[in-house]
Amino acid sequence: MTHLWVRAESRAHEERVGLTPEGAAALIAQGIRVTVEDSRARILGIDGFRAAGCAIAPEGSWPEAPEDALIFGLKELPEDGTPLRHRHIMFGHAFKGQPAGRVLLGRFKAGGGRLYDLEYLVDDTGRRVAAFGYWAGFAGAAVAAKCWIAQRQGGVAGPVGAYPTSEAMLTELRAEIAPHLSASPDAIVIGALGRVGTGASDLCAAIGIPVTKWDMAETAHGGPFPEVLSHTIFLNCILARPGTPVFVPRDAPVAARRLRVIGDIACDPTSDFSPIKVYDRVTTWDAPALRVHDDPPLDVTAIDNLPSMLPRESSLDFAGQLLPSLLALGDLEAGVWGRAKAEFDRHIATL
Repeated sequence: MTHLWVRAESRAHEERVGLTPEGAAALIAQGIRVTVEDSRARILGIDGFRAAGCAIAPEGSWPEAPEDALIFGLKELPEDGTPLRHRHIMFGHAFKGQPAGRVLLGRFKAGGGRLYDLEYLVDDTGRRVAAFGYWAGFAGAAVAAKCWIAQRQGGVAGPVGAYPTSEAMLTELRAEIAPHLSASPDAIVIGALGRVGTGASDLCAAIGIPVTKWDMAETAHGGPFPEVLSHTIFLNCILARPGTPVFVPRDAPVAARRLRVIGDIACDPTSDFSPIKVYDRVTTWDAPALRVHDDPPLDVTAIDNLPSMLPRESSLDFAGQLLPSLLALGDLEAGVWGRAKAEFDRHIATL
């Protein structure tokens, strides 16, 4: 019997989950065993999973799960160096040469486990079957706007937190930005036709920031892109990969520019293919803005779990997208799971 073990997230500020109680009930009805760890942070309470027929396990007990269990989480595992013997479903961030990703792959190799990376669960056309993209874009644009507002007030953006709904986020932002709209901020979104770019564009429009929407057609010439420097806010919604153009070169901070805030929503600064060359590390909920130049100010915000700022909406959306693939867990050699396995095998062979 296929056994799905939903682990508690160990990262701070992470309340999301990739399965709802209703989804768990559908899996159980199909003969899949579901265990859900208790969690102090998860946005969906444990009682719903218990009522759906799931077995309940203590928080963080997945290392002792049965050998054949599929461990399902979203964000990274504790970086304790232990070999990984299970099959894991999660965002591994390990296939683009990231230093931490190479360490993670080494742990899988040492333990004989396997990674089914959620970013690489794709259909037969190569399109991802489930993504948090829309809410990442929405929240990422919100944080970038907060960075710009803080600059207007003579400071640097302070801590951010989670919101019960997107409307609550919008209500707060509209009140904060209203006194500053006379300064005519504008934004350019690259990757505007995708899920992330759509969310970013929608947030900007909802709080009164005009948006220039670019996608593949506008970036096909490969650069340079002076238009980025002529906008107040730049929102990058393009994943770093071989062939990605450079949108913000290293000398951008000292160039003539209107640009004041870079929201790197794709957030892959340690990749060799990052299109933004003025920073080298992610930012955090406690310190969302990294100031890379003082006069005039230029801040970068690059938080790598943005959808958790809207944990309920993003969880329900993602879980609904992913459920059809979870229902197919009985055959891990075919379809989305077979393709994800092949991707893992290709990268583990390079170690």
